[in-house]
Amino acid sequence: MKALYYFIFKKLYPIKYARHIGVKVGEDCRLINVDFSSEPYLITLGNHVSATATRFETHDGGVWVFRDRHPLVDVVKPIKVGNNVFIGYGSVILPGVTIGDNVVIGAYSVVSRDVPSNSVAAGIPAKVLKDVAAYEERHLANSDQTKNLDYEAKKAYYTKKYNQ
Repeated sequence: MKALYYFIFKKLYPIKYARHIGVKVGEDCRLINVDFSSEPYLITLGNHVSATATRFETHDGGVWVFRDRHPLVDVVKPIKVGNNVFIGYGSVILPGVTIGDNVVIGAYSVVSRDVPSNSVAAGIPAKVLKDVAAYEERHLANSDQTKNLDYEAKKAYYTKKYNQ
């Protein structure tokens, strides 16, 4: 019964759930289907962070292969995410990583090292591809002003644009 309660709590109130388990979460964050490993109290998310289907992993489970020889060994490190960060769908953030401010992480990336502020990183392992200013310039040149349109207006706009 308790597991069901937490499942529903996590889905309906992801920010409250994250704070409840010990994650330090800033203001104006959006967490959709996010998972935290066994040390959520070591994770800090700044203001205006968005993450979808992301896994924050604070420990290195690879020590399993020699745990029989070293039964007490653990490799655990904190994760820190700055302000104004977008973490793309399906990404994994590994132990000890710091992600700076104004950062975009591409979908399905594995972030195994620090990502500096004002950058775009993606891949397995994630690597810095460009700065956020270049990313913004490219996307603004290829964008449409449709974010606040209702469903029908947006559908009509894109149907016409793409001759559907």
